[in-house]
Amino acid sequence: MAEELSFPTGIGTSDAEQIRLLGQDLAADLMGKVGFGELAFWLVAGRRPTPGETRVFEAVLVALADHGFTPTAIAARVTYASAPEALQGALAAGLLGGGSRFLGVTEDCGRFLHGVLHELGETPTTDTEWDQVAERAVREQRAAGRFVPGLGHPVHKVQDPRTPVLIGIAEAEGLRGEHLRLFEAIGRTHPAVLGRTLPLNGAGVCGAALADLGLPVEMLRGFALLARAAGLLGHLAEERRTNLGLEIYKTVDRNAKYTPDMD
Repeated sequence: MAEELSFPTGIGTSDAEQIRLLGQDLAADLMGKVGFGELAFWLVAGRRPTPGETRVFEAVLVALADHGFTPTAIAARVTYASAPEALQGALAAGLLGGGSRFLGVTEDCGRFLHGVLHELGETPTTDTEWDQVAERAVREQRAAGRFVPGLGHPVHKVQDPRTPVLIGIAEAEGLRGEHLRLFEAIGRTHPAVLGRTLPLNGAGVCGAALADLGLPVEMLRGFALLARAAGLLGHLAEERRTNLGLEIYKTVDRNAKYTPDMD
């Protein structure tokens, strides 16, 4: 007798009459009653977020949706200019650029903070204690020749406007947890270690906030990509009207200089 095949999932399934998602009837229980951000959290965490968690989570998605003509947006636009019949390819091109310099910092920062916290014997209770932990972590990163994720920004040299707003929202919802506290302490202590003052960037604070929501740090880049997908779709909608991707290509092509001796 042939072995019966089984592919277990707690996400969803469907039959001729009904679609089930997260144990709910999609049409009757979710559509028009659950926001997309709330659903995205629920799908990953396996639990429905509280209203406060939903507010913080959706603030993160908004914060990461777009940041102008970043490499991810340019890649999407130029790909669309080359293949306008393949919207999915242009969107994918933009998302594939999410790495250590753009978007990936969200996960990198969350992982870094989570690792520092994991090594603590006791959780600090005062700003002074948090500062001691933060300073030690920054020193260890510097000694190892590594950057501190979440520090610095190519545009916002003094303050990333997203950072204090997201911290304020988390505080208002009672969700300013250990990751955000440590991140803030890094902001206070790093100048003495590095000899210069860098802003706490928006991608980093988003990683800290998501980690405080209890979301798995290994999945945080996915949320950054989810948010940026909306921004890229906006760029592509604009690209249909402006054809900037072609202009970007022409500008580079017309100003390219052939240098045969380049290493």
